Amino acid sequence: MIREQKINPENDLGFGPQPVIKNQPLLNKNGTVNVKRKGMSRFNTADTYHTLITMSWTKFWLVVLSGYLFTNLVFACIYVAIGHSSLDGTSGGNGMSHFLDAFFFSAQTISTVGYGHISPQGVVANSVAAFESMLGLLAFALATGLLYGRFSRPTAKIVYSENLLVAPYHGGRRGLMFRLCNIRKNVLIDLEIEVVFSYNELVDGKPLRRFFPLSLERKNVSMLSLNWTVVHPLDQDSPLIDITREDFERGEASFSVLLKAFDDTFSQTVHSRTAYQANEMVWGAKFVPMFQRDEEGRIVLDMSKINTFEALS
Repeated sequence: MIREQKINPENDLGFGPQPVIKNQPLLNKNGTVNVKRKGMSRFNTADTYHTLITMSWTKFWLVVLSGYLFTNLVFACIYVAIGHSSLDGTSGGNGMSHFLDAFFFSAQTISTVGYGHISPQGVVANSVAAFESMLGLLAFALATGLLYGRFSRPTAKIVYSENLLVAPYHGGRRGLMFRLCNIRKNVLIDLEIEVVFSYNELVDGKPLRRFFPLSLERKNVSMLSLNWTVVHPLDQDSPLIDITREDFERGEASFSVLLKAFDDTFSQTVHSRTAYQANEMVWGAKFVPMFQRDEEGRIVLDMSKINTFEALS
């Protein structure tokens, strides 16, 4: 059982007493909040910038290329609709050939390249080309800003072990352990970590979510140069000393991890978050060391071993 602890409402991470149902995590493994929102306007643009800055690079380039192709297709259709005589210097031929000429003329106009082989004729065509060139300047300026924002946004590239271990600890005791390391070559200093344990508790027949920050063997590190194994000792002061695997699963327990550090590259404070569920706990195992020495005595950190552990007999 979980030992009775004094409830502090400030420890609830902003989720309140809402219970966890069907093992839905409060925090996802990537640190995002597992809350589904609805009731927003279909044309809401409040999250557009955040989405473009935080999406993966693959999705970002797909959005940029899709927008570029779609815009050129739209303007190509407009030039074709104006008429064959609206573009001087086209190769003529069938309708498909004229459409391709219009498409590539649009690509030259929107980027303000203007090779000069094809030129607009008439007030309508020139007006469309002038509007497209202005739109192109704005669009490329926006894309450049987003690209710079993605590169310059301060982020912590922290990788965590996939499992939370219940492993032997000093003096014949046990401890909850996970480890982390920085996958970048930059230096993180003044690191501070917090682990919040939460579980469902029945109060007057109603399930409520309880949150308790766990005391750690070490919650601050001056500099992260190797990996860091974060340990919560399962001693007499721990509310989890008598808890069993079945208690964790029955209460749909989870461990929220919040890391804060100062990045000397960006000269800013960066944050990282992750979470562990009860089904990600491994009992009776220990981590395999991640570093060793080479022939010259230099420490070699093997990042591929971040998740490697061995079961104890």
